[in-house]
Amino acid sequence: MAQKTSIPKGTRDFLPKDVLKRNYIFDTIKNSFKIYGFSPIETPSFEFLNTLTGKYGDEGDRLIFKILNSGEKVKKLNLRALEEGDLSKFSNSLSEKALRYDLTVPFARFVAQHQNEINFPFKRYQIQPVWRADRPQYGRYQEFYQCDADVVGSSSLIYEVDFIMLFDEVLTNLNIPDFTIKLNNRKILSGIAEICGESDKLIPITVAMDKLDKIGIEGVAKELRENSISDNSIEKIKSLFRIDGDTRSRLLKMKVFLNESEIGIKGVEELEFVFDHINTLGLKRANLEFDMTLARGLNYYTGAIFEVKVNGVKMGSICGGGRYDDLTNSFGLNNISGIGISFGADRIYDVLNELNLFPNEIDDNLELLFLNFGELEQSYCLKLVSKVRNSGISCDLYPSSAKLKKQMKYANDIGVKNIVIVGQNEINESCIQIKNMETGNQEKITVDQLIKRLKK
Repeated sequence: MAQKTSIPKGTRDFLPKDVLKRNYIFDTIKNSFKIYGFSPIETPSFEFLNTLTGKYGDEGDRLIFKILNSGEKVKKLNLRALEEGDLSKFSNSLSEKALRYDLTVPFARFVAQHQNEINFPFKRYQIQPVWRADRPQYGRYQEFYQCDADVVGSSSLIYEVDFIMLFDEVLTNLNIPDFTIKLNNRKILSGIAEICGESDKLIPITVAMDKLDKIGIEGVAKELRENSISDNSIEKIKSLFRIDGDTRSRLLKMKVFLNESEIGIKGVEELEFVFDHINTLGLKRANLEFDMTLARGLNYYTGAIFEVKVNGVKMGSICGGGRYDDLTNSFGLNNISGIGISFGADRIYDVLNELNLFPNEIDDNLELLFLNFGELEQSYCLKLVSKVRNSGISCDLYPSSAKLKKQMKYANDIGVKNIVIVGQNEINESCIQIKNMETGNQEKITVDQLIKRLKK
């Protein structure tokens, strides 16, 4: 019995027309990366497990796809851990490698490993797939592409401004009509925890606050209580959710709240710098919004945090990022500040499809298809096909002298732009018949005339 064809949940096949659309996204993003001065790198699809773990928080670590050891390495299994019920230690003994969870941690490893071969500040872009053992749903996949741009080796806030401008340029060039860039600073979140007297509970506080739009104020309060946050601290945090007004007034109110937190005040001042410069430069289409609940859930962020959402579309964030000051420390390279952003190509693809925003001219359809009328004509056409291809024009010859109806159906099905007819009369006259498949117009010309016309 034949095996039923299927692919794992959370993955997708892409037909040629889909790949063309995705290439349009990649090319648009890549062009802007180049304009902003970023250079390309690539890293392996899998890393050592200890390179990845401990950088994303407990939830992130659970979503890492581990690669089972094989061969002699299987002998390293920690069976005692299994007998003692320590499934985590046993699981780690099963695997030494893992598929990358994102592009940022491997990039930090890359910087530390190649520090003597690159110049700081180092600006890189990277467009490659990543994998997460997440629960598959619309907009959330287990295999997906990230398009990242990062700068390491500078703590200048100019790069925060640059990345906001880059978000705006790329998504405007993709013709997304209405989107919001949300901005926060991890120092503000640290300041909130400090003012509440809960500095040691920073992670559960930020994780709960980050869910405000999903579970509401009381849901956040409930989660905070479950993490042993005091009622007094919860009331202080809830008061922040009632801060309103424009960006300037909200930042001033945050300053008042964080008055006795040096790190919190520094976070507000960094955001003021960014907003002031963006107001001066102006944005093409993006809305820029301060969101003091934004945390992004990744432990390595230390400064600015970005998230981008498309308004009016039921989809999570399509872009994100932030500043990280300590990530290369894990790999022995100290005092290197970094900041980066990521465009989620798969979610952007879904948004453009849903809103019908892909340009009509995105196609890579065959320019010419030579019909096949027999061995003599086939031999003659092969020379013409070679000449046309050498001129840089896409073209093909139908592989057999099938019935004309079948050949024409094939031409229609693949969306070929023109068909070429070469019979005995055309051979004798050293010409061809070309028919435009859209208009139906047909004319007799030479191959040289055809090449000259199509290359204009």
